[in-house]
Amino acid sequence: MSDNLPRRQVLRTAGALGLGAAAAGALTSGAQAAPDKVTAMSSHHGHGKLEIRKDPFGTTPEGVAVDVYTFTNGRTTISMLTWGATIQRVETPDRRGRVENISLGFDNLPDYAALSPYFGATVGRYGNRIAKGKFTLDGHNYQIPVNNGENALHGGTIGFDKRVWSAKIVKSDKAVGVAFTYVSPDGEMGFPGELTSTVTYTLDKQDNLRIDYHATVAGKPTVLNLTNHVYFNLAGEGTGSIDGHVLELKAAKYTPVDAGLIPTGELAPVAGTPFDFNQPTAIGKRIRNDHPQLVIGRGYDHNFVLSGKPDHDGLRFAARFWEPTEGRTVTVHTSQPGAQFYSGNFLDGTFQGIGNKAYRQGDAFAFETQHFPDSPNQPTFPSTVLRPGQTFTSTTIYTFGTK
Repeated sequence: MSDNLPRRQVLRTAGALGLGAAAAGALTSGAQAAPDKVTAMSSHHGHGKLEIRKDPFGTTPEGVAVDVYTFTNGRTTISMLTWGATIQRVETPDRRGRVENISLGFDNLPDYAALSPYFGATVGRYGNRIAKGKFTLDGHNYQIPVNNGENALHGGTIGFDKRVWSAKIVKSDKAVGVAFTYVSPDGEMGFPGELTSTVTYTLDKQDNLRIDYHATVAGKPTVLNLTNHVYFNLAGEGTGSIDGHVLELKAAKYTPVDAGLIPTGELAPVAGTPFDFNQPTAIGKRIRNDHPQLVIGRGYDHNFVLSGKPDHDGLRFAARFWEPTEGRTVTVHTSQPGAQFYSGNFLDGTFQGIGNKAYRQGDAFAFETQHFPDSPNQPTFPSTVLRPGQTFTSTTIYTFGTK
């Protein structure tokens, strides 16, 4: 594949949006500087020293500056963009101490704007799918722009992943990170109410990346499902298939879907199916099984009903992923009732990520903690309604390690 392909795609997309080449090019300002600075920063400090820095990453065609915040504990380093409150890089050591970036992403803003399938993004106002983009709340009908066949996915055509969030550094003697805030006006993407969301990402000295979600709505009630869509390959981004990754997922049930990947409303048992990961199992072991749900999703793209017991903080063990060759692990705890396990089925190699590496089908996984898809149209699912005067909070922790 030509190294120039992503740029040509950016220019084609810019043209379709009515932007000139100069406007598309304006997105690139400062984009190449950050990755080298990340490496330099993480290589000079011992484990336990919490540091953070801010650098320019680019400028939108509207002239809005986008920054990259890089924070480290001397062992794990996280880079995040104000564009979509996006996790751009996660650099962690393998069992031999060799550090690699294990999250999929881009090294420039135009590719995020034009090509990204939600790489690392904070998605909303409603993560996952809403059937036909329609729901009714308190007798009022609402329509979200459809962008996934006949359905709305991750908040519609211009979701939170395509907004520039405000950012504030958060630092203590125990953790360091960034609090991102975005105010979504009443009616944006068809959703009612003015929604103020703050999502705080912090890294502590024990390699825990903690994500705290906080949201309130004014004026009208709304529906809300915030999550992060980071894609991982624990052998290193762009290194190939995740079929050999071993997954332990604590869920007795999952939500089967129709041909449009909308839940049928059933909570089906995983026992005796390829969806049972209660015992650690390689992701690729059964992914080519002829189970109808795997055929529909072209692999795993399903919401699991988490069954772990919450601890005193309201968090439950959800899943652990392990890459046996390099030894990296990521363990997930969450206060959310569900998680979407996605095996990268729709990556197709048509664009290149960081380091000019093509991402192909099955080259990464996502594990999006969440309320269930299409909950506004599924009365038996946990409610996603948020009303004025209420506060939505949830927490998810990704813990990086080796074994």
